[in-house]
Amino acid sequence: MNALAIGLKKLYGLFVDDLGYALAIAGWIVLAVALLRFLDPVARGIVLFAGFAAILVVSVQRGARS
Repeated sequence: MNALAIGLKKLYGLFVDDLGYALAIAGWIVLAVALLRFLDPVARGIVLFAGFAAILVVSVQRGARS
């Protein structure tokens, strides 16, 4: 049973290493869908990419501090 728990933790860690990062991405997607539907597709893509890039930069900076 202990080996199963360890395996599940490793599997979880494989997909969600940083829970805050994963939640930020999910939150940005929800926010972008709600707010960006009124923009043209090119502008949507640019804003969506900029948000993902900002989330990535913040995550890397936090990881470098710890």
